[in-house]
Amino acid sequence: MIPPQEASARRREIEDKLKQEEETLSFIRDSLEKSDQLTKNMVSILSSFESRLMKLENSIIPVHKQTENLQRLQENVEKTLSCLDHVISYYHVASDTEKIIREGPTGRLEEYLGSMAKIQKAVEYFQDNSPDSPELNKVKLLFERGKESLESEFRSLMTRHSKVVSPVLILDLISGEDELEVQEEVPLEHLPEGVLQDVIRISRWLVEYGRNQDFMNVYYQIRSSQLDRSIKGLKEHFRKSSSSSGVPYSPAIPNKRKDTPTKKPLKRPGHEHDFRVKHLSEALNDKHGPLAGRDDTLDVETDAYIHCVSAFVKLAQSEYQLLMDVIPEHHQKKTFDSLIQDALDGLMLEGENIVSAARKAIIRHDFSAVLTVFPILRHLKQTKPEFDQVLQGTAASTKNKLPGLITSMETVGAKALEDFADNIKNDPDKEYNMPKDGTVHELTSNAILFLQQLLDFQETAGAMLASQETSSSATSYSSEFSKRLLSTYICKVLGNLQLNLLSKSKVYEDPALSAIFLHNNYNYILKALEKSELIQLVAVTQKTAERSYREHIEQQIQTYQRSWLKVTDYISEKNLPVFQPGVKLRDKERQMIKERFKGFNDGLEELCKIQKAWAIPDMEQRDKIRQAQKNIVRETYGAFLHRYGSVPFTKNPEKYIKYRVEQVGDMIDRLFDTSA
Repeated sequence: MIPPQEASARRREIEDKLKQEEETLSFIRDSLEKSDQLTKNMVSILSSFESRLMKLENSIIPVHKQTENLQRLQENVEKTLSCLDHVISYYHVASDTEKIIREGPTGRLEEYLGSMAKIQKAVEYFQDNSPDSPELNKVKLLFERGKESLESEFRSLMTRHSKVVSPVLILDLISGEDELEVQEEVPLEHLPEGVLQDVIRISRWLVEYGRNQDFMNVYYQIRSSQLDRSIKGLKEHFRKSSSSSGVPYSPAIPNKRKDTPTKKPLKRPGHEHDFRVKHLSEALNDKHGPLAGRDDTLDVETDAYIHCVSAFVKLAQSEYQLLMDVIPEHHQKKTFDSLIQDALDGLMLEGENIVSAARKAIIRHDFSAVLTVFPILRHLKQTKPEFDQVLQGTAASTKNKLPGLITSMETVGAKALEDFADNIKNDPDKEYNMPKDGTVHELTSNAILFLQQLLDFQETAGAMLASQETSSSATSYSSEFSKRLLSTYICKVLGNLQLNLLSKSKVYEDPALSAIFLHNNYNYILKALEKSELIQLVAVTQKTAERSYREHIEQQIQTYQRSWLKVTDYISEKNLPVFQPGVKLRDKERQMIKERFKGFNDGLEELCKIQKAWAIPDMEQRDKIRQAQKNIVRETYGAFLHRYGSVPFTKNPEKYIKYRVEQVGDMIDRLFDTSA
């Protein structure tokens, strides 16, 4: 049971809390009443504001719509005024631009093209809007006059600034290919940069707005003339240089200042060996004689033509690069084809003249004129890939010009080779030009020299021969096929030469001199074959050629040695008198010994006198033949002298025993030596 004090305290506490809650509740009621009042006031305000906004909107919207209409009207007025100004400007174009068009585009191309653009727009406007107006005719006439001025300016710029490329620059451009070190390509500035840009601008305008293609004809005619003149200038440079100094020179360009050029001898483009025209011409010439300065002319003409061919390729490449900037793409190939025709035709005509001259020379058996065909044909074939690349896209007739010339040269070259081989076989010069000392015949040296020169043109000569083959395998002949044909040809020439030498040797009345002659010629041929690559070429089809020549040489040595039998037969053991030591010789025996000594002495002296004037140019062979003959004669004479030298067959032994064994050897050592 709770004590009374605690119950009283608990009641007071509860009463206090109840009182507080009542106060709180009263506060909340007051707050709610105030809030309701404020809400009512806000609703009233908002309702009033909404009413006012509606009134304002009803007043503003009509004004806004009216303003929009006014703005639209203003814009239309402005546009109309602008269009009127624009239209009116077309009527002033003629008067505004007439002075500029009349004065021309020179020196102010940009301004001029701007005026032409205005005129073009005026023409288009009047055509669309007022085709019958006089203003259209006026601006049309002005436009045509302006276009004509641009065409004239194009022609003028091309004519005034297109320059012939100097021979020195062309030679530097060509010689750059032969340098071992990599060098910068020689730049060719056909037109100054500023002029080129003007030309390009005019050409593009004429194509796009002028609807004109005549300027392309102007372009190719001017550039064609410069290309042709550049190549002809190079040819003339060769002629002048050869006449003044004998050898054309060209300044070297790599790493050199322009004011200090270095001179260097020219090399033919693409040539690994120098072609000695003078020597080869003597080999080919039917008369085996000097050509009185004609060879130098051939050499210069050949070099000039070869360089002109290379120059054409380089200059044509450069022309195409220039043309691509000036001429529209779909007209480039046709324009380029026309541009190169004169220069290309000139080269082809000169090449055909060379072929024609070679044909005429072959007919009269003068092979010197054929010399130009070999180096030129080789160079043409080496240059053909570049030619084909340059002429890519040109007409078929243009592309076929070089192959046609190559075929002509191969045909005439093959004809020259065959006729030369026949000429070697049938050379009639037997009596008047035979060497009196039995040395190498000029026909031999010339034929060998010719064959040696062919080494520099193995592929060219082989292709010449292969081009004449009618077999199906020859239509696409290989280098091995050409090599076999060339080997067969060389063997044919050598065989013809051998037959001719045999025939010529019969001119000599003395068989020994005939043998020396054949020996010298065979030995010369063999040595020449061995010293060059000819022996390898011959061996392609004739493996035993070297052994065969050695056998021929040895055979002629043996024939020569038989000439001494009439000397040694006098003192040989056969038919010599046999006697006993101490027994007095009979008169018949003494006379026989005297005759043997006299016959030997006379024969020795006669042979030495005759054969001393003969010649064996090869020192090794000369010493070999002397030594062999000396051994035979000394041995035979020594034995004879030993047997009869002390026999009392005469009262004057010095009359018959004229030579000691050593003296006989010395006499033989002086054989084949005209200076002794």
